[in-house]
This record gives sequence, C-alpha cells and structure tokens, in this order.
Amino acid sequence: MSRVSLRAAALLTLLLASALPLAATGTTDPHLPEAPLPPPPKDVGLDQRLGESIPLDLVFHDEAGKDVRLSQYFGKRPVVLSLVYFNCPMLCGMTTDGLVRSVRALRFEPGTDYEILSVSFDPKETPEMASEKKRTVMAQYGRKSGPVGWHFLTGDAASIAALTKAVGFRYVWDAEQKQFAHATGVTLLTPQGRVSRYFFGIEYPAKDLRLGLIEASEEKIGNVVDQLLLLCYHYDPKTGRYTAAVRNLLRGGAALTLVALAGFVTIMLRRERRRANAERPLR
Repeated sequence: MSRVSLRAAALLTLLLASALPLAATGTTDPHLPEAPLPPPPKDVGLDQRLGESIPLDLVFHDEAGKDVRLSQYFGKRPVVLSLVYFNCPMLCGMTTDGLVRSVRALRFEPGTDYEILSVSFDPKETPEMASEKKRTVMAQYGRKSGPVGWHFLTGDAASIAALTKAVGFRYVWDAEQKQFAHATGVTLLTPQGRVSRYFFGIEYPAKDLRLGLIEASEEKIGNVVDQLLLLCYHYDPKTGRYTAAVRNLLRGGAALTLVALAGFVTIMLRRERRRANAERPLR
C-alpha cells in the first residue's frame, strides 16, 4: 500500500473515531455540551388484554352531551374502539385518518354490521369538541351510515381510567410539550365487550380489519369466501396483523395431493381390473 493510501486510511480512521462520541450524544458540534437523546416514556404503550372484558357499565357523554353507558353500543355487533383525544396536534388525527381509509374500503356498514367508538382519553375535552370532530370525520368518511354507527365520546377521569386500563392503553401528559404521549392503534371488541384483536400504528389494512371484525362477530358477518380466508390467515399478536398461515397451506396442499393421488391410483386399478376381465377367455 502506498504512503498516500496509508495517510488517507489514517485520516479516515481519525475522523470516524471523533464522530462516534458525537453520534452517541446526538450532537455534531464538539463545542456544545453532551445532550443524550431522551428515552421513550416508560409509561406509554399498548398492553394486549386479549380475551378480557371491558366494564360496560361505564358512563360517558355522547356528541350531544347526553350521558350514555358503554353497554348500549354492545350486545349485537362487534365494536372498533379508537382511543384518541380530539385536540391532539398529530398522532390522533393520523390514527383517525387511517381508520377512515380502512373502513371506507369495507363493504360492512357501521351501525348495521359493527360500531365504531372514538373515545377521548382527555377528561378536559367536551361534547362540543366531540361533535365538531365527528362533523369533520363524517365529511371525510362520506357514507350515510357514518353518523349512525360512528360515535364520539368524552368522559370523566374515572371512566377514562377504567376503560384505558381494561384495554391496556397507557399514556402520560408531557408538561413540556403540553400534549399527551400515547400509543397508537385500535382495539376490536366482541359484542359481549371482550377484547378480540389489536391493530397497531396509524394504518390498518382493510383486509386485516375485515378478518378481525368477522372473528370478533363470531363469524356472524361476512360470506363463505371470508370464512375460507380465515382458514388461510391467522392473527399474529406480536405484529397486530393477519399473516398467511403458510404451514397450514402446505399441510392442506399436501393432504389434497395425497387424496388426489389415492383417487388416481384407485381409478387406474379399477380400469386395469376391467380390462383384465374383458380380455379373459370365456370357458
């Protein structure tokens, strides 16, 4: 290796060594004091409570300010629960936008096949704020079934705490940013109020939401094709998604192959016997 190459290599090594501590502290100016990146809040997350029930006797307020119990939204249809707050400057709006896109792609209708509850976890928010949010979202959704089956609720601190705890939704108030730090996702509940599925993030594929609603409804909605799809896909609680059950598909394909092969062999043997009987000389 030439002297020029050695000098270049040494210079590159020196630059990398000086950059590493700066990258670790989140600053690129060596004259600034070290400022490590803040860790994510420990009290923020979404703990899965699959199979557990929410307290349906909790009282909230609907968009008109009327007291309502959660039980009146259950009993007949599965429920999509979206925990947000209406004055959220970022994530909640993205969560609601993602939910609008997903349900708009479904042929299921809210109020007929399922219900949607957008519940504020900020006890300071009012029914007037919920009403304004509903007006905006319904214009975005654009279906007549929306106002009937999509409900926007507010409540007091006790009811909110009981509901969020029941579904494992953890959040904290960030005094510095003057907003809540919270998880993002929606929860699917059975008509009896049991937690059925979670979908994480701000985008919910229509296929996943459809399969989740069918399962949450105990397969009372959907058609024959949907029932077959449930055999081909399974819910992965780690990702909050439905994935192709490759092993089951391979097993099913192998079983069908064996059945077809056995049928083919049986038919060929019968034909061979008939041919042998036909060629046998008469006595």
